[in-house]
Amino acid sequence: MNGFLKDSLGLYVSIPFCRSKCTYCNFASGVYPASEHARYVDRLVDDLTGAAVWAAEMGVELPRQVDTVYLGGGTPSLLAPELLARLFEAMRAEFDLAHDAEITVECAPGQVTDETLEALALAGVNRVSLGVQSFIDREAAVSGRLHSRATVEEDLRRLRAAGITNLSVDLIAGMAGQTFASWEESLAALAECGVPHASVYMLEVDEDSRLGREMLAGGARYHAELVPSDDAIAQMYPLAIEALGRAGLAQYEISNFCQPGFESRHNLRYWQRRPYLGLGLDASSMLRDAGSGQVLRTTTTSDLKTFFDRPALEETTWLGPEQQHEEAWFLGLRLNAGVDVSALEREFGAEPVARARLVVTRLAEAGLVISGGRTVRLTAQGRLLSNEVFQEFLELEAVAQLPGQ
Repeated sequence: MNGFLKDSLGLYVSIPFCRSKCTYCNFASGVYPASEHARYVDRLVDDLTGAAVWAAEMGVELPRQVDTVYLGGGTPSLLAPELLARLFEAMRAEFDLAHDAEITVECAPGQVTDETLEALALAGVNRVSLGVQSFIDREAAVSGRLHSRATVEEDLRRLRAAGITNLSVDLIAGMAGQTFASWEESLAALAECGVPHASVYMLEVDEDSRLGREMLAGGARYHAELVPSDDAIAQMYPLAIEALGRAGLAQYEISNFCQPGFESRHNLRYWQRRPYLGLGLDASSMLRDAGSGQVLRTTTTSDLKTFFDRPALEETTWLGPEQQHEEAWFLGLRLNAGVDVSALEREFGAEPVARARLVVTRLAEAGLVISGGRTVRLTAQGRLLSNEVFQEFLELEAVAQLPGQ
């Protein structure tokens, strides 16, 4: 980690449209009429056009050079080819996209037409993330996915034929009906695909998804009774690390694995605290104040109707040095490379980092982090309990008040 880098910008564009809503999904996405697509892109283009003025009004730096673009959702590939073309034209009109920019689009298997694939290639898209979640057809169907394993394999073939070879596949541990045997089968299928990147997530149970609400209520809708236990899901995680490692996909972040050189450059900027501008529904931005050194974090509304009304910002937070220091720890620890303590001392000073080292010592004694030399990293157990570890770094100011400190 080299502190807050501000030489270039990442663009994140949220496309909230889906053909069907998966039972486990807790994102701000849904099934909307196709008539809303053009209206939504109109709003995105307006926001791109006005980004520089907005940044000046907020008093934040907005680098013009863009080296990563990420279209997430939802299912961005549901946009008509002409809408995709218009969106990318607007990006290039307002920003300087680097010649080697990483441009990622999330796609749902079986939902990329030949016309859309051609539009993506013409727009310069060079990376695609496929939301597979499970290679087991019955598990995919139970969760509301509309694809089969054969569909995934065919889409990967078509993407490669179109010249898009930087490919990523998502899997979820904890799908309804999943067993250890089927999980290992999904991992083996992923390895056989030969993709250079994979993301593995553990099922989140919360009130923001239909399945999560049903599980919390103790019901059986959406096959909630077939969801593996928390302990079983926790055991699936190290199985994924081992299986993907054998396939040449080394873990570089809690949920992400890749062949050498195929890390997601856009997602790395989140963990390395590099600036990004988020556009669209429930999109986040992080930009530095032009003078004070504060960092601005914003999030737009998650309601589509509200989004079409201006302003769309739902949350605005300014982070001073103390909050930035806390973030540097819990974001940096997500990466297998860990946190460079010397870099933090240069950025924030020796005193706050010394307080954080007291937390590190306690976590090391609990077997959750390794502190070797000037680097601090999570252990395997620490990755399983990462939320608990990160919470410790949200209370650094309290450490300063401990008796005897």
